Amino acid sequence: MGYECLEFTVEGHLATLVLNRPEKLNALSLTLRDELQAAIAESRSRDEIRAVVITGAGRGFCSGADVTGPRPDAEGIPSQNERLDDMGWVGELAMTLYELDKPTIAVVNGVAAGAGMSLALACDMRVGSEVSRFKTVFAERGISPDTGMSYFLPRIIGYSRAVDLIFTSRGVTGEEAYRLGLLDRFVAKEEMMDAATEIADMVVGLPPMAIRSSKRVVQQNQDLDFHRALRNELNAISYARRSPNDQKEQIAAFVEKRKPDFTGT
Repeated sequence: MGYECLEFTVEGHLATLVLNRPEKLNALSLTLRDELQAAIAESRSRDEIRAVVITGAGRGFCSGADVTGPRPDAEGIPSQNERLDDMGWVGELAMTLYELDKPTIAVVNGVAAGAGMSLALACDMRVGSEVSRFKTVFAERGISPDTGMSYFLPRIIGYSRAVDLIFTSRGVTGEEAYRLGLLDRFVAKEEMMDAATEIADMVVGLPPMAIRSSKRVVQQNQDLDFHRALRNELNAISYARRSPNDQKEQIAAFVEKRKPDFTGT
């Protein structure tokens, strides 16, 4: 599909999603959030895509919901399914990204605030620099966290650090974000995309079913007791082994002393 507020490109096995409303610091308008949902769904459906990088155009990653335009939740009467679900667009966006069973990397090239910060947190990994900025925003707008922030933030940096950022709504620089664990890589601003691509290259060079299975089991086991977690690991290994050609390629590459070429079949 064509996109108006988002750039979607695929090179090799890597998809790159660029939020493209730089004049609004890539705030989530009705169009942008729908296109982001569609791009994530497309990334999931295409087997050749094995990793996804998300970033923003211009000097911002995403400043959150667009409060200057029509509200994303003010679209008339929701469908019966939407009313029964009652998660709203913010919940749907977080769920779509979280359930993408391929590795995701956020390149936080500027401000990530509110739902934009949640969007970065929903990714598996985050790359940033001295230009990265994080701000929870919600409390100062008279609301509590959404788009999955209350779930992701404590798991990434711990409870007390999470509520510090949520209760005070203070801004966090790239340097502090790296110390807190909000960023997994901290590089010069001109090296952010290269660093994300380097990570993605390592990921897509491994068997895709093993990577997807690994992501699934790590997510599933976050809140389980040890015995149930072990059971999930055994199930995940069985899922990962559903690529007999990749297993043969692994052995052949080792014997022939070359880099394996995995296909996911």
